[in-house]
Formats: sequence, C-alpha cells, structure tokens
Amino acid sequence: MVLLVALLAQSYLVDLFDVAALRTGSTVFVAVVVQALPFLVLGVLLSGAIMAFLPAERLRRLLPRHPGLAIPVAGLAGAALPGCECASVPVARRLMQNQVAPAVALAFLLASPAINPVVLVTAVAFPGRPEMVLARFGGSLTTAVVTGWLWQRFGRVEWIAERALSRLSGPVGGSRWRVFTETARHDLVEAGGFLVIGGLASAVLNVVVPQTWLGTLGGNLALGVLVMAVLAVVLALCSEADAFVAASLSAIPLVPRLVFLVVGPAVDLKLIALQAGTFGRQFALRFAPLTFLVAIGCAVAVGLPLLGSGR
Repeated sequence: MVLLVALLAQSYLVDLFDVAALRTGSTVFVAVVVQALPFLVLGVLLSGAIMAFLPAERLRRLLPRHPGLAIPVAGLAGAALPGCECASVPVARRLMQNQVAPAVALAFLLASPAINPVVLVTAVAFPGRPEMVLARFGGSLTTAVVTGWLWQRFGRVEWIAERALSRLSGPVGGSRWRVFTETARHDLVEAGGFLVIGGLASAVLNVVVPQTWLGTLGGNLALGVLVMAVLAVVLALCSEADAFVAASLSAIPLVPRLVFLVVGPAVDLKLIALQAGTFGRQFALRFAPLTFLVAIGCAVAVGLPLLGSGR
C-alpha cells in the first residue's frame, strides 16, 4: 500500500522532497550504509567464529592470578571475544560470578566493544588513514587497562550490587556451528540496525550543523575534544557505526574525532543505564565519570603522537 501510494503521488512527492538539504542527507546516508555493510558482514562472521571456538568461559582459566597482570590480559582478550557495548555488560557480570576480580572484568567490559574485529574493520571509514585504526586500538585498550588499574586500586566491592556478584547457573550451550550462526545472525541484525541509526545521525549532522560551527571546533583543539566527547555520550551510537559518523565530520581534526571513537564505546547514556541496572546505581555513579575522564586522556595521549593536529 505504501509503494502504491508513492507511485500514484510520485510527482507530488518529488516536488515536496526536492530540497537540497534532503538530497545531501540522503546521499550521505546511502554512502555510509553501502560503504559499511560489506565490512560489517565480514566482521560479524569473524565475530561468530571466534565466539564459537573461543567461548568466554575459557577466559577465566587463561587469566593470570595477580589482578594487576590479569587486567591487561583481559583487555587484550576483548579483541578475541567481540561484542557490542550492551553485550559486554552481561559478559562482565558473568566473569564476576565466576570469581574473576571486578577490575579484571571491567577491563574486559571496556575493551570488548572497542577493539573487536567488527569495530576495527570500520577502518574503511577513513581511507588512506590506517593510523586511525592503530590510534583507536591503542586509545581504547589503554582506557580499559588504566581504568581497570584505577578500579583495582581505589574501587570497593560494596559499590557493586550483590545481584551482580551472586552466582547463577550458566547458559545452556549448543553445537559450535549453532553458536556461530546464532552469534553472527544476532550481531548482524543488531549492528545493522545501529549502522542505520549511525548513518541517519551522520546525515543529520552534515545537514543540520552549520559549517561555521565545525570550523570553530576545527580551530580549537581543546574545545573540539570536549564537544566530541560529550557528543559521544549523548548520541550513544553503537561502536560498529560510530566511525562513519566521525569520518563524516571532516572539518574537525582527527584527535577530537578519535576522542569520539574512544569515549563512545566506553561510556554513553545507554551504557550508564545498563550498568546501573546490572551493577547498581552506586557503581554507575562512580564508574561512568571515571571512564569518561580516562577515555579522554588516553585518546588525546595516543592521538597526538600518531595523528598530530591535522584532519
């Protein structure tokens, strides 16, 4: 019925929507989605294969006993056990229930959505700038490790809700191929939806935000870093889609855009709500500001030597 109405009212709709801003926005949206989708499919297939043949339950047995050493190992394990921000929260909870130190589980929580294969293949959003992939990997991994060490030093168990630490019966598993297909299907559906949202956000930002504003951010590195960090929290994009939004803001230097890519998977509005529901409000009120500040600092520290101040 929608298609029939569109065909019958074609001339009217063309006149109605023949606006320069809509043409620009639709072009940006289609370009983002078409460019990203093949790499997203490749990433979720790799994600499903890793999840099927290297399940999260093996992580606990591979971790060093000393938490200070286990934290960077858990951070690196985020690349081998991929998942989005929302998926990493229940995995971190399960690790805590399996007697993994909270700081170690939190390091994995921060690293998994930021350095997994699905995210790293979004390097296609920055053609000719492979250093952006290295900078995002380094900034995100450093954020996870530093936050884990700080929580190990200053965090308290009583800040985490009891329900997050009580042991539960493990999920019923299936064959490896079933795990592979279900993981790939789930990740593709979820990440694909967020990719569409990211494409829409990119199109809207390109059309709505005046270029003079972007020029102001481009001329002030500190202001650009702060604005992009807050934007990452507010937009709450999935880590599989945020690179294409950042790439579309070409008037802003690379370092603020790197801050956007590092902060987003670590702390945003949906993550704060999910962490408060899973680990308790006391935890979220302390962990979110800590992660926000550490992510900004690590992104700038890694980005300046690798990216400089250029675009």
